[in-house]
Amino acid sequence: MFRRAFSAAVLIWALGFVWFAFALPEPASPVETDAVVVPTGGGGRIAQGIAVLDAGLADHLLVSGVDREVKPGEFAAQFGVDEAQLECCITLGFAAVDTRSNASETAKWVEDNEVRSLRLVTTDWHMRRAAGELSRTLPNGVTVVRDAVPSEPSFANLFLEYHKLLASWAAGLIGL
Repeated sequence: MFRRAFSAAVLIWALGFVWFAFALPEPASPVETDAVVVPTGGGGRIAQGIAVLDAGLADHLLVSGVDREVKPGEFAAQFGVDEAQLECCITLGFAAVDTRSNASETAKWVEDNEVRSLRLVTTDWHMRRAAGELSRTLPNGVTVVRDAVPSEPSFANLFLEYHKLLASWAAGLIGL
């Protein structure tokens, strides 16, 4: 009996990993939202968030998890943002240090700015976990559009992220 249950669990785990690795989320279609949120951490995320803002698909951008050492002027120079756009439309969030705290920082910003719809921009392999953490913290009624930045993750990166996703789901189930 134990051997069958163990075998079934391993099979489910393996099939889940195959699904996770080969069915990565994709970029969103051009739809307007109140805001765009980008958790830092992966290449192309911030550039995609700024592109969404520049295209007029959102009025505001939150970059969550910015290193405390980064100055707004440095950010603007690195990403080609002018001072006026930085002041009116881009918020640099310095409170987050991981995916869970990105979600908390985002939820507070969404509530403070009365955001009703947002576009989450993150790397394809990170999207499921980031969206899951965000869904547990956002106020009710906020629509989230998932906009994945395509990447070419390594097997090791996929393997690690799959297990982080499983841990995140488990934590959500037990209310952590």
